[in-house]
This record gives sequence, structure tokens and C-alpha cells, in this order.
Amino acid sequence: MTVAIAGQVWLGGRPLVAALDLRLTPGWTCLLGASGAGKSTLLRLLAGLPVAARLEGTRQAPDRIGWMAQADLLQPRLSVLGNLRLMARLRGEPLPRPRAEALLEAVGLAGRGADRPEALSGGERQRLALARVLADDAALVALDEPFSALDVPTRAAMQDLAAACLAGKTVVMVTHDPTEALRLGDRVLLLQDALLHEIPPLPGPRPVPLSDPGLAQAAAALLARMRRP
Repeated sequence: MTVAIAGQVWLGGRPLVAALDLRLTPGWTCLLGASGAGKSTLLRLLAGLPVAARLEGTRQAPDRIGWMAQADLLQPRLSVLGNLRLMARLRGEPLPRPRAEALLEAVGLAGRGADRPEALSGGERQRLALARVLADDAALVALDEPFSALDVPTRAAMQDLAAACLAGKTVVMVTHDPTEALRLGDRVLLLQDALLHEIPPLPGPRPVPLSDPGLAQAAAALLARMRRP
């Protein structure tokens, strides 16, 4: 499977991303940048979602792409199980109950299928959103700041869970957090001055342990670079 986007991204008469040539392979690619740099726009273009910007170039991606946003987008009138099955139902495809229950168990929501979203904590809602992505079984998964609204311990736990559940897939995640990007990213890209800059990833397995002193040092250096005028 080839996943690639190349060319230029324009917003009106202003280039958001110039000299774009992004080719993705299995593993996590984390995309950083200041607010308004065009990170989410680039992610949505890659995922084939509508945006105000235009791509002058080419895009190659599978038809089915997993999508997880910062907002969990759960439907309050549906149960946990109903929310998990919703996308499959809209496509006219069955999601057998044994598979649905296995997915809920994988994200720590075993036995919660009959609950409503209002009964879930913020972390549990994000786990359900992750289970919904897993139900699609898409080779390409696009994540737009999916953990930024969570408290620090829950966020770290969700990072670990997502890394385990999405192993072997091609994952692209937009984040504002240098620590998150370096912790998860096999590849880290900084969108700055309308260009994508490669940031050296940390050595070792993913996720990088939060106790790793190299993680804190690299995150501080990356933050300083992001804050450059």
C-alpha cells in the first residue's frame, strides 16, 4: 500500500505547505507545528476530508482510513456498543457482537456495552473512540490531537494503549506536544515556515518511557525550535 501526498497546499493566495513530498510507511509519523501552521489541514487532505485549502499535486491513500479527532464524536443517544457499531452500520457492514465485545475488552471497556456515553469518564470516552477506529481495521489511521483534552496520567495511558492497539499500521498524528511526538513517533516532522522539517527520532522502542532523560532533553530542544520567531 502506497500512502503519499506531494505538491503544494494553498490557502487562498498563501502557501501553507510548499515543496511537499510526504511518503508514509508502517509506524507512527507525528506532525508538530504552531497553531495555524497547517498541520490539521495537511492531515485532512491526506485523509481525503474537506478543507478550505487546496492541494496542487497528488495524493495516494487507501479508500478506508481510520479517523480519530480531539473530540470523541460519540452519539449521546446510542449505547457504548451502538457507538462502536455506528460506522459499520452506516457502511452497511456487520460488526459481529463477539468482535465488538473483544474490541471493548482490548480498550478496557469490557462489560460497558450497554452504558451511555454520559456514564463514561473522559479517558473512557477516548478509549471508546479508539475502539471505533480499531473496528474499521484500516491500514492508515489519522489522529488529530486525540489525547490533548485528557489529564496527564490518562493521556500517557492512552498513548501506551494506542501504540499497542495500532501496532503494524501506518499512523499519522497531529500534536502540539513535543514530548508526545518524540515518545510515539518513529518519524517526527515539524511544519514551520511552510516546510516540513525532519526531526531526528529518539532511539529505542516505542513508546519511549516517560522516565527516559533523553526524552525530556529532546522535547525541550524541540520546543525551543518550535518557539523560534
